[in-house]
Amino acid sequence: MEFDLISRIRDRAPRRVDVVLGIGDDAALLQVPSGMQLVVAMDTLNAGVHFPAAAAPADIGWKALAVNLSDLAAMGAQPAWCTLSLSLPEAASAFVDGFLDGFLELAARHDVSLVGGDTTRGPLSICVAVHGLVEPGRALRRAGAGVGDDVWVTGTPGDAAAALAALQAGAAVDRALRARLDRPTPRVAAGRALAGIASACIDVSDGLLADLGHVCAASGTGACIELEALPVSKALTRFRPELRWPWQATGGDDYELCFTAPAAQREAVATALAATGEIGATRIGRIETSTGVRARSPDGTPWTPAMPGYRHF
Repeated sequence: MEFDLISRIRDRAPRRVDVVLGIGDDAALLQVPSGMQLVVAMDTLNAGVHFPAAAAPADIGWKALAVNLSDLAAMGAQPAWCTLSLSLPEAASAFVDGFLDGFLELAARHDVSLVGGDTTRGPLSICVAVHGLVEPGRALRRAGAGVGDDVWVTGTPGDAAAALAALQAGAAVDRALRARLDRPTPRVAAGRALAGIASACIDVSDGLLADLGHVCAASGTGACIELEALPVSKALTRFRPELRWPWQATGGDDYELCFTAPAAQREAVATALAATGEIGATRIGRIETSTGVRARSPDGTPWTPAMPGYRHF
C-alpha cells in the first residue's frame, strides 16, 4: 500500500527540466544552475497544532507547502524543488488525493517540483523540505538591521489569528479571515523584489513581535513598533483596536514578511513591491539601539501583551 501511495503521488507531480532524477529512487538528482546558491528550509505541521484536525485535506496540503515557501521568501530565494514526508493514521487514498490537490496547486504557481520524500503510519503529520535558488550575496538574512532603519510588514497580519480565535471559541468565522488561516499566501515575489533593498527580513509565523525579536537579536539591536501603524484588513476593521492588537502583533499564521530598510530606501521599497503587482508593505516602526522589541499604544504608553508570540514548547 505504501508503494501505491508513492506511485499515486509520483504520477501527479510535475517535473522541472532541472530534475535529473525524481520520485522513485533512493534520492533525487537535481541540477543546481551555475552561479547560484542553494537555499534549504524545512517545516513540520501536526494535526491539532498547526492546522485544525477537521481541516479540508486540500487546505492542509496547500498550507504544508505555503509555510515552507514563506521561509524561502524571507531569504529572497526563488523556489525550485521540494520533498514531502507524510505520516498518516491509515493509507487513505482519498485524503492523499485531496492533500495533493492543494499542495500541487500551490507548487504549480511557483514552478516547484516535488522530487521525493517518505510515507509512514502514525499520527497525521506533514514534513516538507523546500529548496530554492538565490544569487550570491543577495540572500536576505535576519542579521543586518541597522539603528534608524524602518521596520515594515507586508499585507495585513492578524487575520489568521482572528480566525483561529473564533474557531477556538466555537464562534462563526469570517470567510476572508478563515481563508487567511487555511491558505496563507507565501510572499515569494515580495522577497525576491526586496533582495538588495531590505537590510534584514523574516517571515511572520510565530507573531510579529516575536519574529521581529529574532531579527533584533541577530542584528544586535532593538525595535519600537507603533500599534496605530499596524495595517488592518477590511475583515478585521470591525473589531475594536484593543481586541485586534494582540492578533496583529502576536498572532502568527499569516506568513507575511517583516523586514527592515534604511529610511533612504522608502521609495525603492514601494517601487519594488508595486512592480510585483501582488502586495504592498506598511512602515510600522524603527530599529533602535536598545535591545528587545517595544510596542507603543497610540497615546504613547507602552503596550505589553501576555505573550509576544507562539511558543513551540
